[in-house]
Amino acid sequence: MNRIAALPDHLINQIAAGEVVERPANALKEIVENSIDAGATEIDVELSGGGIKLIRVTDNGAGIHADDIALALSRHATSKIASLADLEHVASMGFRGEGLASIASVSRLTLTSRRAGSSHGQRISATDGKLNPGGAAAHPVGTTVEVGELFFNTPARRKFLKSESTEYAHCATMLERLALAHPQIAFSLKRDGKTVFHYPAQSLHQRVAAIIGEDFQTASIEIDSGEGIMRLTGVIAKPTFSKGKSSQQYCFVNRRFVRDKVMLHAVKQAYRDVLHNALTPAFVLFLELPPENVDANVHPTKTEVRFRDSQAVHQLIFHTLNKALAGTRADQTDSVGNAGQVLHQIMGIETPSENPSDGLKLQTTPVQNSFGSFGNSGKSAPAAYTPASRVPQQRGLSLRESQAALNTYAELYRPTATPDDIELEQFEQARFNTGNNNDRPSENLSDGHETPPDTPPLGFAIAQLLGIYILAQAEESLLLIDMHAAAERVNYEKMKSRRTEAGSLPAQQLLIPVTFAASHEEAAALADHGDTLREYGLELSDLGNNTLAVRAVPQMLGKSDVAALARDMLREVAEHGSAQSLEARENAILSTMACHGSVRAGRQLTLPEMNALLRDMERTPRSNQCNHGRPTWIKLTLKELDALFLRGQ
Repeated sequence: MNRIAALPDHLINQIAAGEVVERPANALKEIVENSIDAGATEIDVELSGGGIKLIRVTDNGAGIHADDIALALSRHATSKIASLADLEHVASMGFRGEGLASIASVSRLTLTSRRAGSSHGQRISATDGKLNPGGAAAHPVGTTVEVGELFFNTPARRKFLKSESTEYAHCATMLERLALAHPQIAFSLKRDGKTVFHYPAQSLHQRVAAIIGEDFQTASIEIDSGEGIMRLTGVIAKPTFSKGKSSQQYCFVNRRFVRDKVMLHAVKQAYRDVLHNALTPAFVLFLELPPENVDANVHPTKTEVRFRDSQAVHQLIFHTLNKALAGTRADQTDSVGNAGQVLHQIMGIETPSENPSDGLKLQTTPVQNSFGSFGNSGKSAPAAYTPASRVPQQRGLSLRESQAALNTYAELYRPTATPDDIELEQFEQARFNTGNNNDRPSENLSDGHETPPDTPPLGFAIAQLLGIYILAQAEESLLLIDMHAAAERVNYEKMKSRRTEAGSLPAQQLLIPVTFAASHEEAAALADHGDTLREYGLELSDLGNNTLAVRAVPQMLGKSDVAALARDMLREVAEHGSAQSLEARENAILSTMACHGSVRAGRQLTLPEMNALLRDMERTPRSNQCNHGRPTWIKLTLKELDALFLRGQ
């Protein structure tokens, strides 16, 4: 066996480069993070060959002292920390002191920097990790790092790189993440001499719209958990916007992009009640907490973190997002923010201008020719724009809402005489026996004319379409409501509220306890969280020899696989300190009950019944989408309707 020998510094740097610099995007990240730590307000990036041939990063930060510029390329040399205590409280993006040294060991690197007050800059270069003599150089205040021919001296590593286009895509994504985390900094990117983007210093909302898209910004909800030791801010997409991919999910911890299972699980749990399982939510979340409460030194790439109190982080994210999503109802936010835009795209019509006098534009599509010719010339000559008349709404007796309307609406929930639906029938009858005088239009008889009341968010029903949709008229807009999906959500939320008000869930004792072999972790979870499980109606006992017995289960889940239910619950409380998997199962059952107890497609409704449903939607949390995330209503403004009929073309 060979004797133990110390590795040369050059080989040590190349080994470290294998962890820090997997591809050009990692090298770019290390350099740009140094620019951010230097206090730069403008960072310019140039790439050639997807970042394989050249990466050039120029910033206007504080710069590097002339005496320290050679030390900047040495391994474990940093200005960020000086002791273990500094490491535990580090707040900078970089701190390991091995980024530039690792990059220099597998490339041709040139570093030029100048501090304020210096008459000139200083330059140093390294090839294959070996420093070359430096000297004075002309350079503005700030730093420029050039990385050429990445992995030129490690051909085996270079073979693992993808095409130049793929590597460029990773670099652009990495830079966008950093730009999203620091909107106060201007970022620009050039690819092979051509400008790709330039983001000036701007607000978070402007940066989100520029990077993720205007459609996300339109359909987003701002969140803020408030001041505290930990604070969560950012924007989340409405459930109706969410896509089937996870490319629009951004988690930042102290402005550092991370991939954390705790945060992603909390987001998923918050959306579980308003989003189909096959879809993933879109969000940009910023978690701020004291540096000593999070360990960013888990991996050299610093994309993984460990929280000192992961349960507190999980609860903060879950409750903050759950509260925001509960507000997705008509009196607080639109169901679909771009319904008219989607319809215009289908018809080939651009989004109408904010000012009707500006007219509307028509794209060159077959739709334009489908309207035929105007006049005898054979030319397409749309008529001059004439806005639709804003006639004051005349609400006759058919649109008046009263106690009778609410009582009539109760007929929608009159179930068939089956034993399983008795409880639902009692609940719905009790619900609609209470009056609501706030929805009744007021009348002013002093002048002999009716004074229209304030139009509610969902307006007033005017008709039923094909036994499926309700047409409603609001303030200069037309609303379409899916009556079954809307009634399903109303029923579902009422039943959930009833269960919550009862406190603990009723349990069903098992005549013969169900036993199963448990792991050490499951037995420990029972010892730590047995009381929590009993609050959810699940009672377990430890029989010894790693055997657990289930003695009671929730009444609603009496027909479930008892052993599998217990295992899922033990794993849930062990990981997150709460019994959310059980709640999800119960919610699924409540959702099924609500679906069967709601008005079905094809049922003819009266106007009072339709209006009563609209008022219920305005008071029900999460009523903008059904239990599967589909929108329950959409709105078309008068401008959008004008565009569909080419008014102003």
